[in-house]
Amino acid sequence: MEVFRTRSVDAAILRGRTKFLGLVLCVIFPSTISHQVLSQQCNIVPRSMSLPVLEKEGNIVLGGLFSLHDMVLEPNLSFTSTPPPKQCTRFNFRTFRWMQTMIFAIEEINRNGELLPNVTLGYKIYDSCSTPHKALKASIELMGGEKYSSFQKGWQRNGTCHGTIPVVIGDGGSTQSLVVARFLGVFHVPQVSYFSSCACLSDKKQFPAFLRTMPSDFFQVDALVQLVKHFGWTWVGVIASDDAYGRGGASIFAEKVEELGACIAIHEIIPKNRAQATVASIISNIRSSGARVILVFAVEQDAAALFDEALRQGLTGIQWLASEAWSTAAVLSTPRKYHPILHGTVGFAIRRAQIPGLQDFLLRLNPLTPDVPKDPFVIPFWEEMFQCEMAARANGRGRSIDGKPQCTGAERLRSVQNIYSDVSQLRISYNVYKAVYVVARALQAMRSCVKGSGPFPMQACPDINNIKPWQLHHYLMQVDYLNSFGDEIKFDENGDPAAMYDLLIWQLSPGGGMEFTTIGKFDETATVGEKKLHIQRHNFSWSGNRTDVPLSVCSSICPAGTRKAIRPNFPICCHDCVVCAAGEISNQTDAIECARCRPEFWSNEERTACIPKRVEFLSFTDTMGITLLVISLIGSFCTCVVVCVFFCHRTTPIVRANNSDLSFLLLFSLMMCFLCSLTFIGRPSEWSCMLRHTAFGITFVLCISCILGKTIVVLMVFKSTFPGSDVMKWFRPGHQKAIITFSTLVQVIICIVWLVVAPPTPRKLMPRESAVVILLCDEGSPIAFSLVLGYIGLLACICFLLAFLARKLPDNFNEARLISFSMLIFCAVWIAFVPAYISSPGKYATVTEVFAILASSYGLLGCIFAPKCYMILIRPAKNTKKHMMSRIDHDKF
Repeated sequence: MEVFRTRSVDAAILRGRTKFLGLVLCVIFPSTISHQVLSQQCNIVPRSMSLPVLEKEGNIVLGGLFSLHDMVLEPNLSFTSTPPPKQCTRFNFRTFRWMQTMIFAIEEINRNGELLPNVTLGYKIYDSCSTPHKALKASIELMGGEKYSSFQKGWQRNGTCHGTIPVVIGDGGSTQSLVVARFLGVFHVPQVSYFSSCACLSDKKQFPAFLRTMPSDFFQVDALVQLVKHFGWTWVGVIASDDAYGRGGASIFAEKVEELGACIAIHEIIPKNRAQATVASIISNIRSSGARVILVFAVEQDAAALFDEALRQGLTGIQWLASEAWSTAAVLSTPRKYHPILHGTVGFAIRRAQIPGLQDFLLRLNPLTPDVPKDPFVIPFWEEMFQCEMAARANGRGRSIDGKPQCTGAERLRSVQNIYSDVSQLRISYNVYKAVYVVARALQAMRSCVKGSGPFPMQACPDINNIKPWQLHHYLMQVDYLNSFGDEIKFDENGDPAAMYDLLIWQLSPGGGMEFTTIGKFDETATVGEKKLHIQRHNFSWSGNRTDVPLSVCSSICPAGTRKAIRPNFPICCHDCVVCAAGEISNQTDAIECARCRPEFWSNEERTACIPKRVEFLSFTDTMGITLLVISLIGSFCTCVVVCVFFCHRTTPIVRANNSDLSFLLLFSLMMCFLCSLTFIGRPSEWSCMLRHTAFGITFVLCISCILGKTIVVLMVFKSTFPGSDVMKWFRPGHQKAIITFSTLVQVIICIVWLVVAPPTPRKLMPRESAVVILLCDEGSPIAFSLVLGYIGLLACICFLLAFLARKLPDNFNEARLISFSMLIFCAVWIAFVPAYISSPGKYATVTEVFAILASSYGLLGCIFAPKCYMILIRPAKNTKKHMMSRIDHDKF
């Protein structure tokens, strides 16, 4: 609350305020304001220029402003004579009921006498005609007083131009209240509005004396945003009226919705002239925007113009959200033409109440009843209600010049069902009722003041017979009580009441009328952690008689397994749904991004869950494993066949000439080579990994050592034929076995060191871009693995070199040629193996290694033993000592 000033300071400030008032009066009444206004004096507005007023005397007179007409007809200006006064048209029954509610509350207080005993409240009520100009003119008249002498006396005594009106109740529209509040705020005359909800009016720096029983739009917007959030609407349109109420509320709503993460699809303004071309353009924009939920933040007259055009263009399928200005408006809910498009409309409305006795009070009116106070508004009300004209305007034949019948006074209000007599939705009327009682409570507190507790603790209490507006404002801000309806009435520091709304939906009744069904409530006073919005019912039909919640999004909801991809140059709510990449998932709708699965998991086909990756290794069950298994077994079988052939013909010259012991040892090692390839097939384990590499290295060294021994023996046999040569004594069977044993032992030592230092172990390869987990054997020590392969290669090269030197031996002893050719194949296979092994992915590296083992084993078996088996089995005539000796002799000579 503003700090109270001393009289000297107050007077200094008011000198400047009076100059401002004089300027305002000169603008509005240029022909009637003299130069004395600017010299800090006030003149009463001449009665000839005064507005119609409904007044009643009392000890304390309350001012009232009500927009009894919806618009003003602008006269044609000829600029040759004084323009005629503007005429108010389109009488509003709803606002007239609000005005009657103020009178009812004042008479109820006077009649009971409990609040203000021995004090009578009066009233002075003007029609502001829904225009700021009329509202300002009415407020100036309220400040004018009864007559010049008393007004001048009041100015000199009180230091303020306020006459006998200490408080003003009204106006309804926010645009009118903005003008009135700025004017009354200059003199700190309190204003209590019953329907102005613009959030801008909460600014105490601009409007220090403004209070209201209507919640601020800031709270209504909060409720609307919570509603949008609750139903998941992300693409919402906003249509606002071209006034402070519509523009202010729509602007706050758009800002709050965007903070929520939703988007405004369309933001349009309904012009006050309601030009059809402009409204038609708004409807076209709604249709093209794709929004299915539209908030209309406008007064009922502007909303009606919008819906008239929507009917004309056949706009359907829109879920309308209503601001409290028209959420219970009979002008929209009563005409059946609006029912097809407004059925299912949802909106917030302020709390309602059933005021006892009000309906009877409303129905008492009759323009011909003498006991009804002189009321300049009853006649236009009566004529509009019954579509007749009073006798003063009728022609002599009982009909008016417009063809309307003459009003008789016998018409009965009870016979007409309209918004005026309908007391089922007393919401704004209840606000008016509360406003009157708030003033009465403040006056009661002022009368109950104890010296030392008033606005000036060091001075006497305010004089109830000489009320200063700023004193009354102080007590109004201190009001805090529980009324007869159980509602707590008080104002916050901004002059705003606690915000509580009913959530309504428009539903068609069985009789064809429109009903307002309460489905929830919004309580801004909820404590932290509590929900403000409570929706209690869900069994209602939306727009278009749908039972499911309407969907309003710029883009379809992205299902699980996809993510949102923002469209360039579009609002954030407009997006495309992109399927998650392989290895990524989204298990919720409208996911912003996909989550990558852990390395051992992969996304399913729907990209909604991570499943364990498929384990891949060279298995006995897959095609490649079975093929290698068959090839290995065939090689082993062929080796066994050769063993049998050699064993059965072990006494023949060919077998004996080729050192049968080495041949059998070589065949045994070849069989081990074929069989060791089987250790590479199957699920890798610690034992299988160590076995496959060591078995491979040892068996191949044993095989090459046997071939090396055979090559040396063949070569040395012919070297020993020279006279005096004793070379063969170093290559007897024992020495040959020693060579084989030593060569093999070196490989065994290498393998033992390998197994001790860094043995081969099973390893999982889990590439991010692959859906499989590759099981393979890691070599452990690359150096040891290279030594094993290098040692085998070294022995093969030595063997190849010796065989190459013995290639020109006699034909009967051409095994060196066969060994040379087999070593050539062996070296070629393993030279090609190295780059192939390094570049092969996953299990194919193992396949490459097994293929190299089998290929080299088949090469040794085929090149060394196939010709001998051919001679033994197919050409047995040549398998004789004579044949072989003769061949030798022939070659020698």
